[in-house]
Amino acid sequence: MKNITVIGAGTMGNGIAHVFAQNNFKVNLVDVSSASLENGIATITKNLDRLISKEKINTATKKSTLENITTYTLIADGAKNADLVIEAATENTDLKLNIFKELDKICPQKAILATNTSSISITKIAAVTNRPDKVIGMHFMNPVPIMKLIEVINGYNTSSNTSKTIMNLSVQLGKIPTEVNDYPGFVANRILMPMLNEAIETLYNGIAGVNEIDTVMKLGMAHPMGPLQLADFIGLDVCLSILNVLYDGFKNPKYAPCPLLVNMVMAGKLGVKSGEGFYDYSSSKKAEKVAKQFV
Repeated sequence: MKNITVIGAGTMGNGIAHVFAQNNFKVNLVDVSSASLENGIATITKNLDRLISKEKINTATKKSTLENITTYTLIADGAKNADLVIEAATENTDLKLNIFKELDKICPQKAILATNTSSISITKIAAVTNRPDKVIGMHFMNPVPIMKLIEVINGYNTSSNTSKTIMNLSVQLGKIPTEVNDYPGFVANRILMPMLNEAIETLYNGIAGVNEIDTVMKLGMAHPMGPLQLADFIGLDVCLSILNVLYDGFKNPKYAPCPLLVNMVMAGKLGVKSGEGFYDYSSSKKAEKVAKQFV
């Protein structure tokens, strides 16, 4: 595993590229948008500077990390020599299936194809390729440079060799890999999303306000961030997408998204990314304050 390709330069993609590059892997970061690539590199640079200010790395590490990353706007250019590809595109099933069809044609036969999906079936994604034994889930947590967990998800046909390789690779990154099987939401989001949805239901039913709900969970359950603030940070559209995957997969009403969440997403109130969700982030200082609770 020397040549790593990351598809998508957004929040998760640039974080994954950062972690690999900081651990001396050569990384090709691919995104169809040149602006997204520029923003991704800017984010990595900012996060490296933050680590320097906290004396966790030095300037030489920052320099080598950035030098280890090459950007591309075409998958064909960025993935043709990859040993491992990690897809971190938008949580959209059709988009991911199309990306994996393309990767299967472009990448060397030995290459492992991983997805950072937070809920979509690994088995379904693998089925559009001619190498289902080499397709696996590699679900990083946000923010990637800080959070230790990687949820390693085996599809129905993922080989034990592929799984072992990814588990060992995750340890090389300084992460703690946890192996799980391929069912909707896996472990992390199967447990987390119903909790966030229930917090939204609590607000929807008028039991308490936003600050009150988050205060109860922070002070009463020792959560570092309240569930409504966390939903804002994740992105309400992402929360809705994952809940829909859970509901469609299990047909259990406990996973049905709260009507308030559905309405907020339709209205474009997506949380930090849109400037407004359960909290108002129109002030850059407020938005920065939320982010720094994790970094």
